[in-house]
Parts: sequence; structure tokens; C-alpha cells
Amino acid sequence: MESSDAIVARFLALHPKLIDLSLGRMERLLDALGSPQSRLPPVIHVAGTNGKGSTVAFMRAILEAAGLSVHVYTSPHLVRFHERIRLGAPGGGRLVSEELLVEAFRRCEAVNAGAPITVFEMTTAAALLLFAEHPADVLLLEVGLGGRYDATNVIEKPLVTVVTPISMDHSEFLGDTIAKIAAEKAGIFKRGVPAVIALQNHGEAETVLERAAARVGASSIIVGGQHFHVHEEQGRFVFQDEDGLLDLPLPRLSGRHQHVNAGAAIAALRVAGFAGLRTEAFEAGLRNVDWPARLQRLAKGRLPPMLPEGAELWLDGGHNPDGGRALAAAMAEFEERNPRPLAMIVGMLGTKDAQSFIGAFSGLAREVAAVTIPGQQAARPAAEVAAIAAAAGLSAHVEPSVEAALAAIAARDWPVPPRVLIAGSLYLAGEVLSANGTPPT
Repeated sequence: MESSDAIVARFLALHPKLIDLSLGRMERLLDALGSPQSRLPPVIHVAGTNGKGSTVAFMRAILEAAGLSVHVYTSPHLVRFHERIRLGAPGGGRLVSEELLVEAFRRCEAVNAGAPITVFEMTTAAALLLFAEHPADVLLLEVGLGGRYDATNVIEKPLVTVVTPISMDHSEFLGDTIAKIAAEKAGIFKRGVPAVIALQNHGEAETVLERAAARVGASSIIVGGQHFHVHEEQGRFVFQDEDGLLDLPLPRLSGRHQHVNAGAAIAALRVAGFAGLRTEAFEAGLRNVDWPARLQRLAKGRLPPMLPEGAELWLDGGHNPDGGRALAAAMAEFEERNPRPLAMIVGMLGTKDAQSFIGAFSGLAREVAAVTIPGQQAARPAAEVAAIAAAAGLSAHVEPSVEAALAAIAARDWPVPPRVLIAGSLYLAGEVLSANGTPPT
């Protein structure tokens, strides 16, 4: 049987650009497929720059803890394409099988008949086809890029739309200001559909989002910090909105930025009609949530034993300025609770703001081992990453691979076992999980 990877490679020849934001081609293909987007389970549509996937992960964990069947669509994948499509089932969903994925790809390819279309549009159409043909209670649908012209923005009336924190990213496609990017993300808002806006790091983003939701006639506009609040109190996570208070365990996902994502997830579920879920479902969801490469502690696998005994190894796909600040804040919090020297292994794409990302760790990291992300044409050369780190006042050196970087860090004479953070790109995170033998499941 032809592999799904081979078919995706063939899709690449259908359009001269990898990204070409538009809905026309997607609408044409879906029409030829019999409009699967009109036969989906109820949809929660999620856009944003940072925290989309984590917010979706929180919602999935809570809904599955309540016994519901949940389809999930996310991107990009870390190791295998199949991670993007999770088919809901009683007792917990599973990543799409190779057989089902190949069949869906072939059906999309046949009706597309060689017409120009992007890879993301083809694969999103295949995902919608699978979601339409397999029963579930809910579909959690994450935007790929932007919102207004993203291939997922073909759902006429979702249960609720959600926008997570907005940061500068993909400015070549979405605009060169926070306000412009927010306007693109706001394109998922629909008339008569509640809009949930997570607590934003930039006031102009919140203003643009609120105005856009009001302009399209969202049935309600729920804003973090205004209509719902989250805080930590005596080692507990407290969520409060006009429907009452939830006293919950701290989220399993590390970092205070995950409190914002958990709050948006809970607010979205409550406004979507799931306010009646038992408190136990929210508790279990926060305790059991899993989202790889988001401040993920690597304690098992091939890589952790390369460090000195007692060292910590952390992995995160953060790559934009706000992501860097959130990661640095999490590392500072770790340092306050359990002091250790911080060493970083960083690889980034040339399209990302490496100065702002790495600069967030100035005065916090003892050293930066710079690597070039393997297999990525747009990868920033390791020497360039090291130069940026050095300009930020960090001790930096170039290493040929993550394994070599770990060996170099392990060879240092540390006063106590170090804390090591690998970050800078989801592509790098995928390479690390693959090398460690712990791909997402």
C-alpha cells in the first residue's frame, strides 16, 4: 500500500506555494466531496498564536473525563502526520490509522483531479471527511494559520469560537503588527456564536478581537480577565465566572501561561453548553491533560541518561517573542522553587524573531548550545543562533546535534546537576522526541 507520506509528497506538486491563504480552493474541494463540513459533530473552533494546542488539549481531557467522544484536529505534527487527526471513541480517542488516512487522502486526490490546491487544504479536507464519517460528540478544530482565510474556516456555525493569546508570528502572512494579526485571527468569529477571548498579553489584541466579535454579531463575548478569572490559591487552580467557582488541581502542564490556556478551555466549554459537566471531569482533565513538547519533562527515553544523574531535561516548541517570555518566566519559577543552573539547547527557523526569543533568557541561562534544525531548509544556521545568544549576553557555543549538545553540557563541571531546556522550534521538538524514542501517541 502506498504510504500517507508518499501521498503528501505528491500533494506538494499541486500548488507552487506551501502557504496561500484563501478559501476558494477549499470550498471547491469540499463541494466535490459532498460537503463533509456540514455533517460534522458540534465544533469548537480555536485560533490564536500561542496556546491553541494546549487549550484544545485541556478541552479534550475534560470532555473525555466526562465520558464524551472527542475528535481533534491540530497542527503541525511533531513526528508523524497522524498526530494531527485524532478520532474520538468511547473511552478515549486514537490517532488516525495509516489505512484510514491513506483512504481519505486518495478520495480527496481523486475528486481534486490535479487542480491547484495547497497541502494543508488537501489534508484538512481529508480530516473533515474522516470526522464527518466517524461519530463523535464534539470536534475540537484548531486553526492552522491565521483564521480568516485558514482552511478550517469553513464551519458555518460552531458551538463556540476561541482565540488564545496573540503574539508576533507569521507576520509575512498575517501582518506586521499585533492589531493586524488579531484581525486575521478574529476571522473565525461568527454571527450568533459565542466568542471566547483568552487573557491577552497585548491590549491592542484584546481591543481588536472584542470589536470584531461585536461587529459580526457574536451571541456573547467572553473575555479573560473581564468575564472569567483564574488564579492559584494554596496550591489549587481557581476558575470563576458568572456561573460560579471551580476549585481545581493545578494543571499538569507546567508554567503559569498554561493557567491562561486552562482558563480559556474551561470558559469555552461552559459557554458551549457544557457548564453542567461534573466537577470531577474538570478535575480529572486538569490532572491528566497531555500535550507533548509544551514544557514537557523528558524523564525516560534515550536522551536523559546522557546528562549527569539528577539533571532535569525539558522540551518546549516555543519560538516567538511571547513564547520566549513565557518559557523564561517558567524557568525562573522553577529556579525559585528548586535552584539549578540552566543550560539551553536552541535551534530556530530563520523566519522567527530569534533575538527576542533568546533575549528573554538573558541573565537566566548559564549557557546556550546552538544547533541547526536538521532537515529544514529554513533553519537558521547554528552559528547565527550562537551569535544572537552571545549578543544577548549569554555564553554560547555551536554543536553539530542535540546529542552533541547534551554531551557538551554533561562534560561541564556543574556545582549541582543542571536543568536543561531544549527550545526554539516545534520542528526541533519533533526531532528530539523522535531521537528520544518517545513520539506522541
